[in-house]
Amino acid sequence: MHRFYSLNMSPFITGVFLWCYRRGGGGCYNILCWFWQFVPLFFRKRLEIGVRSLLWWRNDGRAADPGERDVETSETLVDPTDEFYCSYDSTWEDEPSQNRSIEMSSLPRSNRYKFRRFQNAAKDMQTYRHDYPNQPRDQHLSKPEARPNLMFYLGQDPCLPDGLHISDIHKEWHGDYNKLEYVHTYIQWLFPLQEPGVNSEASILTKQEITDFLNNSFAKKNLLKSYKLMLDFYGIELINEITGDVRKTENWMERFDNFNRHTHNSLRITRILKCLGTLGYRDYQAPLVKFFLVETLVNGQLPNIKESVLNYFVFAVLDKKKRRNLLKFAYENYEPKEEFVWCPKKIQMFWLQQMKIQNGREKSP
Repeated sequence: MHRFYSLNMSPFITGVFLWCYRRGGGGCYNILCWFWQFVPLFFRKRLEIGVRSLLWWRNDGRAADPGERDVETSETLVDPTDEFYCSYDSTWEDEPSQNRSIEMSSLPRSNRYKFRRFQNAAKDMQTYRHDYPNQPRDQHLSKPEARPNLMFYLGQDPCLPDGLHISDIHKEWHGDYNKLEYVHTYIQWLFPLQEPGVNSEASILTKQEITDFLNNSFAKKNLLKSYKLMLDFYGIELINEITGDVRKTENWMERFDNFNRHTHNSLRITRILKCLGTLGYRDYQAPLVKFFLVETLVNGQLPNIKESVLNYFVFAVLDKKKRRNLLKFAYENYEPKEEFVWCPKKIQMFWLQQMKIQNGREKSP
C-alpha cells in the first residue's frame, strides 16, 4: 500500500490513487502503480492536468483537488497512514474496507493516550451510526410481538423496577434533582437504545419498536417531554422545537457544578443523543453537541466532560456534514492544537491554513 511514496507523485495524484484503492481494491491500485512508474516525468504533469480537467467537467465546474474543496460539504480523501487516521471514523470518507490503525509508537506520549481512547469510543459510535448492523430484529425478547418500550411511552405499562408510568416521571420528577441524579434505573426507559445498560429489567429497543414508535405521534411527544425533563436537570432548556436550539437556564451554575462533580452524566448524555437520532429527533443532536462544545472549549464551564464531548457526543451526530462542522468548530477552539486527535492531520492542516488566511484578512486595512 505504501509503495506510492516512492513513485514521485503529487498530492493530487496520491489522492486519486488512494481513492482507486478504496473503490477498486488492491488489484486496481497495483495496476495504476505499475503504469505510473513507466510514465516519463515530462508527461506526468500533463496527465495530472488532464485528470483534473476531466473531474472538473464531471463536477460541473467544482474543484477536483481534495485540497481545494470545502471539507464541510464534500467527500475528502484521507490517507490511512495519516497520523490521526481512525479506521472506525467515517466522518471524512466512506467506510474503509479494512480496519487499520496507525502505529501508536509514532505518536507523542501526550497524544497516544487520547488517540487510543478516541479509537475505543469511535468503534462504539460507528456501530450506533450504522444502526447496529449485527443486531437481530427481535433481540432479547421471548415474545417478538412484545413492545415494552413503546408500551411504556404510550402510558400503558410502568417501567421496572420502579413501577412508574411515563406521566408519573414527567409530573413528579421534574425539578427533583436528587432523584434524577441518584436513581439509575429510569434512564434506559426514558431513552431506550438497541444496546444494553445497567438496568437488567429494562428491555433493549427492537427494530419493530423503532418503526412503531416513529409512526406514533403520542409516543414522540412523550419523548420530547423526557428530553426537556433531562435538559432542565443539566441546566439547559429547549428554546426552539423545530431547530432543537438550546440555552442555559437561570440556575445553570448550580447544575453545571453537579455535572462537573458527577461525570457519569456524560454516559447519560451519550444515551440521550443516540436515542434522539433513533426515535425521530435527529435534528436535535447537533445543537446540543454545539452547546457542550461552547461550554467546554470556549467558556470553560464544564472542563471535566471535555473529552466525553469530543470522543462521544460529536460522533453521535448522524448527519455527516453537521459532524464535520462540529469538529471544525472544536479544532478552532481547542488548545493546544497539536494535541487535537479527533480528526486526520491532513484536515487539521487545511483548517489551520484557512484560519491563517482569515486572520490575515481581518488584520489587513
